[in-house]
Amino acid sequence: MANNDAFDKMETVIMESSLTEDEKNRLLKVILRDKDCKANILITGATGSGKSSTINALFGMEEAKVGTGVEPETKHIDRFELGNLVLWDSPGLGDGKEADRLHSKGIEEMLHKKDDDGSRLIDVVLVILDGGSRDLGTSYELIEKVIIPNLTDKSDIIIGINQADMVMKGRYWDYEKSLPQETLQKQLEEKARSVAERIQRDTGVEVKPVCYSAGFKEEGLPQGKPYNLSKLLCYIIESIPKEKRLTVLVRTNQKPVVWENHDKLEDYSAKTTRNVGLDILKDAGIGVASGAALGAKLGSFIPVVGTAIGAGVGAVVGGIVGAVGAIFSIFG
Repeated sequence: MANNDAFDKMETVIMESSLTEDEKNRLLKVILRDKDCKANILITGATGSGKSSTINALFGMEEAKVGTGVEPETKHIDRFELGNLVLWDSPGLGDGKEADRLHSKGIEEMLHKKDDDGSRLIDVVLVILDGGSRDLGTSYELIEKVIIPNLTDKSDIIIGINQADMVMKGRYWDYEKSLPQETLQKQLEEKARSVAERIQRDTGVEVKPVCYSAGFKEEGLPQGKPYNLSKLLCYIIESIPKEKRLTVLVRTNQKPVVWENHDKLEDYSAKTTRNVGLDILKDAGIGVASGAALGAKLGSFIPVVGTAIGAGVGAVVGGIVGAVGAIFSIFG
């Protein structure tokens, strides 16, 4: 679904809802604000880490306009435009001393670029590590010496550990279900913990790496059925300024398989959509007299976000404010 089509659909649903005229106008004002916001994500990682497959799995690239950085230092950085979502694909380190110097300079330039309002252009940096590699030295160097020192907000970095199925060289992976078995799951948890501890020890920055797989051999996806992408998407969207989250959300890959929840700790797909919707309601200044009232408002607005990304209409099924409130399912 095109970006404008998704926003237009939201506007239609709002206008046809049971909200008061004042509430509709305030919601529309926030939606129009978000519609004009441009989000920029810088994606980097070593050769072979799976950047291209990750970008395709997260966002799908069929409609993307492709270009390159316009400055000499950023000429090796590819730019993918999906409406108001811009993905900057930069090489990582490990391609030789001179290439690494140029790549480092290009990344530094990107992290210091300003948008038309004078704010930092890049909203979040996604660093992709190769889960099947034992040598992550160049990736750590990229994170510790290039990216983190040039971030104003140190929380604007997401670490994704791709190819979770290859962390133990393909062993203990359930290929039928596309899930790690218990032995591999423990290894993935240890891998994430080890990466986090190394980065915090050397930089003082706390990160929460996500182990995932961009996918392998399934019709309709670049490299097949993904694993744990909903958690990675949740982390990315949470790190984006709130007024830009809807821009990212409506541009995510519409295939339901991308939004499957593999981490049993949380329902990341519902959490992501719910939080975006709650932020919009809050910015619109729509008060809630009771949990039931909130449920009615969420029921009339939030499901369209799920519909916009092809995940179906959610239903209000419970309570969230105090003892009551609105717990609802977007991806049911």
